[in-house]
Amino acid sequence: MKIHAVVAQFPVSFSIPENLHSILTVMEQTVPGDLVLLPEGSLSGYSDDLSFLKDINPHEVQEGLSRLRNEAVRRSINLWVGACVRDDMPGRISPRPHKTRGTRDGNWVNAAYGFTPDGETHTYRKINLATHERGVFCAGSDLPVFELTAPEGKFRVGVQMCRELRFPEQWGWMARRGAQVFLHLNNAVGDDTQQPVWKSHLVSRAAETQRFVLSANNAAPQQVCPTLAVAPNGKTAGEIVSSELGILRVELDLSRVSNWYLDQCRCDVAAIQGKSAV
Repeated sequence: MKIHAVVAQFPVSFSIPENLHSILTVMEQTVPGDLVLLPEGSLSGYSDDLSFLKDINPHEVQEGLSRLRNEAVRRSINLWVGACVRDDMPGRISPRPHKTRGTRDGNWVNAAYGFTPDGETHTYRKINLATHERGVFCAGSDLPVFELTAPEGKFRVGVQMCRELRFPEQWGWMARRGAQVFLHLNNAVGDDTQQPVWKSHLVSRAAETQRFVLSANNAAPQQVCPTLAVAPNGKTAGEIVSSELGILRVELDLSRVSNWYLDQCRCDVAAIQGKSAV
């Protein structure tokens, strides 16, 4: 089975209308059946300085998400977009009630929204928050694997965000649960000397799980990580390093996905185990 993916970057701003315009510009270059990936916070904006949250109009974000959901249906694509949203806002786009384990630290959620051609909404909430996000954002508690539909059939994806590329156990857990493609929504800018390190993490996540890895970063003069597509053998299938809008179009041959290395894991010595809800 083969699917076609569009991995797009653009300069993410703090203006929701500007970001929405950039996203719609990307969508104009898609065809039915595409899997489309955009950066972390691509609709709402994002920054390590979380003071930007005070200027977000939550209703504007929700209206933007609704517009994108409708466009995904109209264009018959699977669209994944990042947004910071208020978790306590009535009427927000959410697929189902969310159970959070432990203490709720904040009212904001750093989320990835997946909109399908049939109007369904999937949500991944960043579970491994950056230190500056803690106390402001409410951490997710699940590593779901989402089943999507392409013209040739169904396939499964796992989602990660930004710094979560540093936690291989999360990726391995989802691979063992059937994820064939990893979608990495990124917003890492400011120090391009780290670019080889971040790229190497994504290459490792692909090669060790033998899965496709797609990563969309914020377009900026100093990108900490490229916008990238990596094949299951760890080879780069496409890369963008730029401060401008850019699009990678790649074909993913899912027959290349394998459990060859995962099945050789010495689970009698070390094993990945999930915790049940409490």
